[in-house]
Amino acid sequence: MLLLSFEGIDGSGKSTQARLLERYLRDRGRDPLLVREPGGTELSERVRTLLLQEDLAIDPLAEMLLFSAARAQLVADRVRPALQAGRIVLCDRFYDSTTAYQGGGRQLADPDWLNGLHRRVTQGIVPDRTYLIELPPSEAQTRRTTGRTDPSSAHRAGATSSGATSSGADPSGADPSGSSSGDASGAGPSPADDRMETEDHRFYRRVADAYARLADAEPERFLRLDGRNTVDHLHKTIRADVRSLLKEKTDR
Repeated sequence: MLLLSFEGIDGSGKSTQARLLERYLRDRGRDPLLVREPGGTELSERVRTLLLQEDLAIDPLAEMLLFSAARAQLVADRVRPALQAGRIVLCDRFYDSTTAYQGGGRQLADPDWLNGLHRRVTQGIVPDRTYLIELPPSEAQTRRTTGRTDPSSAHRAGATSSGATSSGADPSGADPSGSSSGDASGAGPSPADDRMETEDHRFYRRVADAYARLADAEPERFLRLDGRNTVDHLHKTIRADVRSLLKEKTDR
């Protein structure tokens, strides 16, 4: 029915927003599927475990392919069947993370090559909306370090064209969130966060810039939200957009 993805650099608050939306939809009688990357299937969870092994040296290209392999299994086993069944699917990260982190941050491949890879990995599935929560890398680093979850003191209502706001650090470890089954959220270590936490500020700047280029290239798919605002305001903006998307689907 609808595929909604949540993107942003580690510490932006995207996982918090994915969980809030899942709860909002359930409270209104919907049956959403919330999945995390990597994870959500037996194979994908095993890949996640590999990526979490700090003593295991993984080549950057191998890392990218592992993330993509986990995604391919997740799409085949969970995402596509749920969409075909008329469910709303919420993805805490999807293929844009690979473009931003491995493509932009690690500078492994250009966007055109990655787009071809993503089409094959996802069987051509593209999110109906991608919520990109943008945050300066320096502030995201502070959130990851302090674990701050609500930037109320930094509230800047109306700072973006959407009036969006954001949470602080993602309680799940700032990357994929959800239970091992992929149906609900849950705390846990993040492969992307663990492996990339030691990267310098320039790495995260490249990731943020890559996200910005993606949003500029697909303005109808991306909704850009200012991560310096509060959790509640951001949630209200997202749920209003979801109501609009659902109405469009109904009116067709």
